[in-house]
Amino acid sequence: MTTFKRIREVFYVLQDKESYFAEINSKQSNRLIFKQLLIICLFGFIYGLVMGSYHSALQALVAGLKMMVLFITTLLICFPSFFIIQQVLGSKMSFRKMVGIVLSGFVLASTITLSFVPVIIFFQITGNNYHFLQLLHVVVFIFAGFFGMKLILEALKFACDKKNVYPQIGVTVFKVWIVILAFVGIQLSWNLRPFLGDKNEDFKLFRKYQGNFYTAIVYSFDQLFSGQNAEEYDSNKTETNQPAAEQKDTADFSYFLED
Repeated sequence: MTTFKRIREVFYVLQDKESYFAEINSKQSNRLIFKQLLIICLFGFIYGLVMGSYHSALQALVAGLKMMVLFITTLLICFPSFFIIQQVLGSKMSFRKMVGIVLSGFVLASTITLSFVPVIIFFQITGNNYHFLQLLHVVVFIFAGFFGMKLILEALKFACDKKNVYPQIGVTVFKVWIVILAFVGIQLSWNLRPFLGDKNEDFKLFRKYQGNFYTAIVYSFDQLFSGQNAEEYDSNKTETNQPAAEQKDTADFSYFLED
């Protein structure tokens, strides 16, 4: 019970942001950072597990592990440059405080992605369309990422306005850093693919490096809508190409109805 209560501290940011930010800025807690990393890894693994289950149990396990690697590696690549630039700009925040704030955004993002798991499962069972699911996951990540970065921005503004330990220009620089973070995350996810896995293909740990994320999204849109048009065309073609005798019977039947 005590352990569960301690883990819940990570989610106080969802209830009272100002109190949570004040706690981060007043304490240098390695324990809080550890709990944040634990939540990010756990929620990322569960989401990846559901994502990969579309293909197979093995793909589910691998996708779960890849999601953990994606979150943590993106942080490790991007955070050092962000922290150093903030120090150059005059930030008085310690390393651990800055880590705590950035991780708070990732906690929120991973929580939002986890909340979409029932929706993902529903479409995997009822829709069963690879390209649609691929685009759905992209939308979920964009949605979750937006609110995660928004939370970090609010924390930095709080540190600037209320605590006077963070420069105003640093808030502007953070918006640029968001773009860098997004590009790193996209490129890394492309290198780690597949996450979802096409049912028509055998299991692959990694795919050959070809194309890029953006052309893949355009291709998925094209396949999704052209696939629907093709199905409609095939359906109409089947109706128009019915046997002549069958067409004649239909015409005769219509004649009697008119009488």
